[in-house]
Amino acid sequence: MIHLWKEEIPFKLEGEETPSMMAYPAGDSTAPAMLIFPGGSYARRADHEGEPVAKWLNGLGIHAFVVHYRTAPYRHPVPLLDASRAIRLVRHHAASWNVDPNRIGVLGFSAGGHLASTLATKYDQGMADAADPVEQQPSRPDLLVLGYPVITLGEHRHEGSMENLLGPGSSGEQRLFLSNERHVTKETPPSFLWHTADDEPVPVENSLLFAAALSRASVPFDLHIFESGRHGLGLAEGYKEVSKWTSVCESWLRKHGF
Repeated sequence: MIHLWKEEIPFKLEGEETPSMMAYPAGDSTAPAMLIFPGGSYARRADHEGEPVAKWLNGLGIHAFVVHYRTAPYRHPVPLLDASRAIRLVRHHAASWNVDPNRIGVLGFSAGGHLASTLATKYDQGMADAADPVEQQPSRPDLLVLGYPVITLGEHRHEGSMENLLGPGSSGEQRLFLSNERHVTKETPPSFLWHTADDEPVPVENSLLFAAALSRASVPFDLHIFESGRHGLGLAEGYKEVSKWTSVCESWLRKHGF
């Protein structure tokens, strides 16, 4: 287990767990890496969207890191701070961890997809004068993979994720700031999205809105909408049609050098 923060943890609450990530190396050779953000409505982190996904990526020759970012009672910006720290940490240790620093992507499901897309639209280039060398690293992912993601905090939002992230009575300004379809630019990394059309908790419009924003910004993307399947399928093992997302995602990852 790799602790994200060695010293004072930003916004630490008494008795709460330390944010961390679990490494799943694909071997001893230099390879690309993916950081995984499991979903869970910003209230928890779903186990089936963590280690099984890391092992699938290992099978593709990709190093994987499952990020145990903080959830409620922590509010924004705490999860984003943890996600940013995680990618900076992997870049900082790239040489010793056999990671290609120019091939580091993020993969998120549901609320973890909201966190991944927040990182992909609100990254920074690092602080060159930071005393901590980790904080000097850029936080921009090179690639983005989203499974049934929460994207918007507008009309098609997932109410539970929004309340856990922002607390009750959030302002319209906060909701607009964290509606990630509104913040896509030409610098947003290439993206792969998949969703099911009848997803009730997180409507498919979330993925459609993000894909439309990517299209307007001329950012390369793949979008796959499956006709039917409940929310939270993860690798979708046992769901013949939806489980195809892993094979099409593999092809897309290869196309982009992962």
